[in-house]
Amino acid sequence: MSSRPVPGSLRLRFLLAITLWVVLGIGAIWFSAVGIFSKHVEESYHEELEVHVRELGRLAEVGPDGQLRLTRPLSDPRYEEPLSGFYWQITARNRQALRSESMTRGTLDEHIAHSPEILHTLENGPSGPAITYGFTSKGPSGEDIHFVIATDQSELDRLIGSFTRDLSMWLVGLGVFLLATGMAIISFGLHPLDRLSVAIGRLRRGEAQDLEGRYPAEIAPLVADLNAYLHQNAEMIAKSRVQAGNLAHSLRTPLAVITDEAERLGETAGGREPSKVLLDQAHAMEQQIDFQLARARSSTGQPYSARWVRLPEVAEPILRAMKRLHPDKHFVLETSNCDGVQLPLDEVDYSELLSILLDNAGKWATREVKLQFACEPNQSFTARVIDDGCGMTEKELSHAFEIGSRFDRQKSGSGLGLAIARDLADALGLTLDLSNTPSGLAATVCFHPASIER
Repeated sequence: MSSRPVPGSLRLRFLLAITLWVVLGIGAIWFSAVGIFSKHVEESYHEELEVHVRELGRLAEVGPDGQLRLTRPLSDPRYEEPLSGFYWQITARNRQALRSESMTRGTLDEHIAHSPEILHTLENGPSGPAITYGFTSKGPSGEDIHFVIATDQSELDRLIGSFTRDLSMWLVGLGVFLLATGMAIISFGLHPLDRLSVAIGRLRRGEAQDLEGRYPAEIAPLVADLNAYLHQNAEMIAKSRVQAGNLAHSLRTPLAVITDEAERLGETAGGREPSKVLLDQAHAMEQQIDFQLARARSSTGQPYSARWVRLPEVAEPILRAMKRLHPDKHFVLETSNCDGVQLPLDEVDYSELLSILLDNAGKWATREVKLQFACEPNQSFTARVIDDGCGMTEKELSHAFEIGSRFDRQKSGSGLGLAIARDLADALGLTLDLSNTPSGLAATVCFHPASIER
């Protein structure tokens, strides 16, 4: 049994369930991790900017010349790199603004710093949207000094984006690993069902008498029940055949008495017509008994299920038997694209069907009988038995499969062969037809499987 998921299979159901579970789990991890990381990074940035703006306020002073200056540079060197994304600005009325060396262009909006309390917002900075912090303090003359510090939003986005990409790649790898392990777990869990499928296949091919092997506790009761059913079914079939045979044999004695009395009645002057009626009915009853006995004897090979028919091997012993049964006739086997083909049919019943058709052809053939096998992969299989006899009329063809039909009383037989052949073909799911050909009569058996194994 293939381990590849197919539509409607348990493997596909489990795989879809595991895939959905993994996708939901990975998605939840992704969203929660990105959210938590973004929150922590933003908090870290805000704390850092708040520290920097406080440091800026401590380092700023008004020099003797009345101009703003820093006692030393900020501790973060990024404020000294041009357009680094980290900027600060100090402004006061009637004083020259003081800006970081990184701010080679543009200005920061001093109106964000309008309170001694540190406030922040997202404003346009020298190199794009920036997270801006600011506050005010009083100068020597009581004027407001505005301290503003900013960091590009892109820096925060870059950190979050880098983390998101790395996290996404890691989670994709984790998802693939989880799906692979999930498929391995599915295969391991369903392996007993695969073994059960193989055991059923062996049973169908006639290679085993029951379902073999040990199975998990969940499957073992089912296997035990199936084996019990198979044995019970086999016993029922065997008993039915015995009972059918016993019934047929028990009817033969009273039937023989009736036939004998009918013959005696026919010897009297006025009993000839009633005797003929009784004899005809007794003969019909005997034919029915013979027909049912013949059918009861078929399929005596495998009692449980069909044994696959292997071509052309199935025909070889039958042809050898026909050559001994009809030594004056030549039997020929012709195959087309059938070497190594196996048909899911009961071998015993199919062999019986071919034997009946070949025997019937041997009786009517002038010199030669042909058995032709033709196989079209995944389409159909045809077996044809052709004799070089005189064929049949349309009327004879219409009654050929009736029980007791005999068109030449000079030929041996009971008139049951073709009736049994039709019954076997119907039981096997085959079509059986008779037709006249330029060379003689042809019996054609067709099989249309879903697939033909090689």
